[in-house]
This record gives sequence, C-alpha cells and structure tokens, in this order.
Amino acid sequence: MLKYIFFRLLAAIPVLFFVVLITFILVRMAPGGPFDEERAVPPQVLENLNKRYKLNDPIAVQFGDYLFNLLKGDFGPSYKYPSRTVTELIATGLPTTVELGLYALCFAALLGMISGVFAGLKPNTWQDYTFMSVAMIGICLPSFVLGPLLILLFGIQLEWLPVSGWGVSQGDKILPAITLGAAYAAYVARLTRGGMLEVMSQDYIRTARAKGVSNINVVVHHALRGALMPVIAFAGPAAAGLLSGSFVVETIYQIPGLGRFYLQAAFNRDYTMILGTTIFFASLIIFFNFIADILQAWMNPKLRQSLSK
Repeated sequence: MLKYIFFRLLAAIPVLFFVVLITFILVRMAPGGPFDEERAVPPQVLENLNKRYKLNDPIAVQFGDYLFNLLKGDFGPSYKYPSRTVTELIATGLPTTVELGLYALCFAALLGMISGVFAGLKPNTWQDYTFMSVAMIGICLPSFVLGPLLILLFGIQLEWLPVSGWGVSQGDKILPAITLGAAYAAYVARLTRGGMLEVMSQDYIRTARAKGVSNINVVVHHALRGALMPVIAFAGPAAAGLLSGSFVVETIYQIPGLGRFYLQAAFNRDYTMILGTTIFFASLIIFFNFIADILQAWMNPKLRQSLSK
C-alpha cells in the first residue's frame, strides 16, 4: 500500500509539469497582452513594464524562470494588482471558494445518496422513475441556466432568499450551494442507484434477510458500504470539480471567491494569475483523486490486497 501511495505521488509530478507547460504556452499564444488597456499605454511605459516583468525575453527563458520560481513556491506578482502576489490573491479568495464547495458537496452527497438509495430499493417503479428523471434534469441543466432560474423563482418571485452576496444577509449561501451542487447530486443519485441494484442482488444480502434482519438494517449495515463504492470513487473528482468549477456560480451570485479572480485574470491577460490559479486547481484535482483512490482501496479488501503485492 505504501508503495502504491509513493508511485501515485511520483506520477503527479509529470502531470503537473505538463499542466504548467501547456498553460504557459496557451497563455502566451492568446491575443492581447497584460498591459493592453482601452487607453493606449505610452511606448516607453510599455517597454519599461515588459522589461520589468521580463516579457521581452525568449519564451524558453521565461518558462525556465517561471519554473524555477515555482519550485520555490513563488507564483510571482500579479500583473493586474502589482502590489500583491498571486499567492496572496489565491489566499484571499480560497476560503470563500472552499466554503462554497463544501456546502455544495454536502448538498450533493445528502440529496444524491438519499435519492439513489430510494430509487435503488424500488427499481422500475414510479419512485425510481421520478428520482432518476429529476437526476437527469440536474445533469442536463448547466449552472449558468439553473442559477438564474433559481434566482427568478426563489429570489424575485417568492422573495424567500437573497439573490447575491456571500455572508452579507441570512440565507444568501443556499442558492449558490444548490446551483453548484445540483449536477453532482444527480450523478451521485445515479451512481448510488446502480450500486444499490448490484449489491441488493448479492448472496450475503439474501443471507441476511433469511436470518430475519430487518430491511433497514440490511440497507444500513450490509448494503450501503458496497453500494457507495462508486460514489467514493466519484467523490474525489467531484470535490475538485466543485472547487475548480465555481467561477460561473461565483460570477452569477457576485461571490468574492477564487473563481472570480480566475475569470478576471483571463479577461485582463494576467499571465501569472492565470498560471497560478490553473496550477492550484490542477493540484487540487490530483490531490482529491489521490485521496479517493486511497479511500477506495481502504474500503475494498480485494483491491487493498492486490495493491500490497
């Protein structure tokens, strides 16, 4: 198991390297520059800025310098906010993004697992069709459509919840969490239903029922652990997706999180901020996938034994 963990950590290094390389090239190939403004910048000022940030150096030299600083944990200064570093900006927006992601993950896990269990216990019934139809709607509706719909219904028509802000008024975190977590709840519901259908047909479930174990005990103590294996495998990418995919929701609800910094950086051609947030989000995706694989191996004795060989 330790050998498996070591090689998984080792495999992350080339993945991160290629993320840095590809992002660096794409950012430099994008039209426009970090100092292009609506008002033309005097040529001498532009020359001084390019010289200060070494943008006149060959691309290979710039990449080497960036990689060297990155190995020291330095993402560099922000071009848009020259008095602040990319690390400071990430640290500023990260807590809000993490909080939003946690709420969305809790919503997705709770709603998805409950729906999936009920649908899996009553396959091919109206309950099953209802839960899975709602799940399909959740998958098909992107957040930039669902968000405005929820705002229109619960914010404007019914006036139950605030339509923007974060931590400013009571209940302003509910709609963003639902908007971000809805699609993931739908995936969790479908995975849980599939897991329940498979597990409930196993011999040990029939044995437990033959011994007189109540249905609720069969589900809670015998079926859920096996049924949730696909959900656990999905939880890692889902957690990373919730954190890295929040920029649309943060923009819709005017939430001051990391996603908004990323979006503004893309519009402003803030090279270092784009690279820093991309590397940070890529690291999160790798980390959560790694944790999900470890949990999956820990809960599956067969897989754990095969990895120990």
